[in-house]
Amino acid sequence: MTRDPSMRAVGWARSLPLGSSVKTARDWTREHLAALGWDRTAPGVADSVVLTVSELVTNAHVHAHSDAQLILTWDEECLHVTVHDASPQVPEQRSPDEGALGGRGLLLVDALADDVRTRPCPRGKDVTACFRPTAPGLSG
Repeated sequence: MTRDPSMRAVGWARSLPLGSSVKTARDWTREHLAALGWDRTAPGVADSVVLTVSELVTNAHVHAHSDAQLILTWDEECLHVTVHDASPQVPEQRSPDEGALGGRGLLLVDALADDVRTRPCPRGKDVTACFRPTAPGLSG
């Protein structure tokens, strides 16, 4: 697909202090997915995005013991969901015991997203998941 060089991405950012509700992140994300029309045109993908936001923000708060910066960027091809935290520790997928209550978040995110990448930053790391709408021409 050839991209129009004049096309610009649309994005939103939200700071989520340590101790803030992950529900706030989910609700905020749902609002922006509705603005893109994904609640109507790609509801399954929208649900996957919201679940991914929940997992990544939880990881930032629980495992990184950090505030989370949530950034959504739609470039007309992919919705990039990025969560930045202050920990330089790169998340690791683990194989949880069958009875374990946690440890499946990154496995879940990897299964839901079209692509997942982690990038170290000078003051922490970014974890970015990419989601593509299921049919051409979907967005908002």
